Amino acid sequence: MTWRYIIGQASSLVLQNLVQASDLRSSKRAKMANLSAAMKGFSLLILLIAATFVSAKKASDVTELQIGVKHKPASCEIQAHKGDRVKVHYRGKLTDGTVFDSSFERGDPIEFELGTGQVIKGWDQGLLGMCVGEKRKLKIPAKMGYGEQGSPPTIPGGATLIFDTELVAVNGKGTGAEETDNSEL
Repeated sequence: MTWRYIIGQASSLVLQNLVQASDLRSSKRAKMANLSAAMKGFSLLILLIAATFVSAKKASDVTELQIGVKHKPASCEIQAHKGDRVKVHYRGKLTDGTVFDSSFERGDPIEFELGTGQVIKGWDQGLLGMCVGEKRKLKIPAKMGYGEQGSPPTIPGGATLIFDTELVAVNGKGTGAEETDNSEL
């Protein structure tokens, strides 16, 4: 049963009771009872609508990891696997576009061991199989990011995170160019 069906049924009940309450043939007591029932139905309708809006997540939020390949090199000689030491440039944003961190601006990519929990789960999974020089956009749900607690003050609880990433090196082997053109990100 969808919320639209429930709201439709509640609306129908409200209208039915309002029509009955305004029927001139009804006694005053019946009118009052019908009006009272109509008001209860209307209150229920308002509560259902409010609950729907409160429980609905923003359209830009995701529930599962989304990986978008933005650029893939012509040849993929070096690929990232679990346990590899990787060097990654990134720009982290909230769904409203607010940038909360960026290695591009610092000119210093992050280095870590992939798949070992040194970074958020969305990164550990979203960077697997990536080629050196490849650029990916990761949309990471809160459960694979910082969860309901967030990372105050820059990342609110329950936030979907968007990362523009570029794999610079794997186990010390890379393109040799850590200064990157991030216009494709």
